[in-house]
Amino acid sequence: MHDDLETLTRLLEREGFVAAGEEADELLACAAGDAQRLDALVTRRRTGEPLAWITGSVTFCGVEVVVTPGVYVPRWQTELLAQRAVQRLPAGGTAIDLCTGTGALAKVLMTARPGARVVATDVDARAVACASANGVEAFCGDLLAPLPRELEGAVDLVAGVVPYVPTPELGLLQRDTFTFESSLSYDGGADGTAILRRVLRDGPRFLRRGGALLLELGGEEADALAGDLARLGYRDVTVLVDEDGDVRGLEATFAAPG
Repeated sequence: MHDDLETLTRLLEREGFVAAGEEADELLACAAGDAQRLDALVTRRRTGEPLAWITGSVTFCGVEVVVTPGVYVPRWQTELLAQRAVQRLPAGGTAIDLCTGTGALAKVLMTARPGARVVATDVDARAVACASANGVEAFCGDLLAPLPRELEGAVDLVAGVVPYVPTPELGLLQRDTFTFESSLSYDGGADGTAILRRVLRDGPRFLRRGGALLLELGGEEADALAGDLARLGYRDVTVLVDEDGDVRGLEATFAAPG
């Protein structure tokens, strides 16, 4: 039996789960005293299934987000990008969240800026349904393609966690990742910038002059995008770095080409 916090924590530690205590606490809360249900939940977790798929939610930037199985789970590493996105979105502005997944980033924006309009897109219908369950106005389709034309030239913020892992590096991700998640959420092409470049190219159709672009990325990808950013009219480019010095994102302001 592992129906107490200490015992379950030790079990998860032996299985190699880094945040064993926190996970044990969440699993116990989800089981709500039902020992048989707890056993089923723990069995699922021991296979490597994402904890959020099992418990049905995750806390992101202090906001509770519904998570359904099969949908990309928001990571804590994205919180820096989300916090900056809140700062760039005016109180009554308009924002787009690309590759929204659960709608976590959009929901944070909606919570912090209740007077703003926040819309989201995802190519996966399951993600769109999950984002909708989180109260997000979500459209199913590829990047900016499914958005209403009324938004063109009027958006204050385009943000997102689009796939940016270089294809040759997919095998370096945590071993259980693709047991459950799709490479669609990660694969950014040969050098990781294929989809990032598409967002840079299409963003100006929606961004107003002075609007912000915020995208998660890593490694040397910001340097690789410098030419595109300059050519397409993005200025004041900043690389977002966390407290450990790791690159987490890119911020730029659209000033129009020329």
